[in-house]
Amino acid sequence: MSPKAERLAVALESSPKKTFATALDWPGWSRSAKTDELAIEALLAYAPRYAPIAAAAGAAFPDVFEADVVERSEGGSGTEFGVPSRIHELDARAVDAAEAKRLASIVEASWASFDRVAADAPAELRKGPRGGGRDRDKIVGHVTESDGYYARELGLKVRQPFNGDRAAVEALRAEVLAVLQQPSDGGPLAGRKWTQRYAARRIAWHALDHAWEIEDRTD
Repeated sequence: MSPKAERLAVALESSPKKTFATALDWPGWSRSAKTDELAIEALLAYAPRYAPIAAAAGAAFPDVFEADVVERSEGGSGTEFGVPSRIHELDARAVDAAEAKRLASIVEASWASFDRVAADAPAELRKGPRGGGRDRDKIVGHVTESDGYYARELGLKVRQPFNGDRAAVEALRAEVLAVLQQPSDGGPLAGRKWTQRYAARRIAWHALDHAWEIEDRTD
């Protein structure tokens, strides 16, 4: 007997050329395609790749999901560029202590996955059909730099890591996790725009998206 499919709350962020499908309760699990239907299909197809992240975070992860679209938002230039940039209404749900710990653990597991994949990859990655794409070290630098910008969205003033400064990377991540581990009423953090749930999913998505890119472009 096949296992019963678990409901997966999905939000869609749609623009004329691209749609992101996001699993609202699983930070980092967000995929895009040209249409809503294809984006949902891509999201579900990535469940096996996301499962180890959930496991590393100590979160129970069902074997089979059934997508339930619970929210739709109009995308913008960020969506077209390839970033799930809309903060959905359900991203403003309150976060209790247990949920804060779970969200932070998934972000931490996403970073660990990115680090592991990057460490195992060759310096030169396979190019795309038109010869595009950063090589490994530039991707690592890009993710690190972006995390510095994300930290500012959480109200943190941290030293931006440069040139492989591992101590600075770890210090930045520790401060971000300290924020994400705190219960929240669901409102914007530090008087800015990002809510706690959106921050967790955006940060985790960026790390995982590039980890999976490196995997896919490694010979």
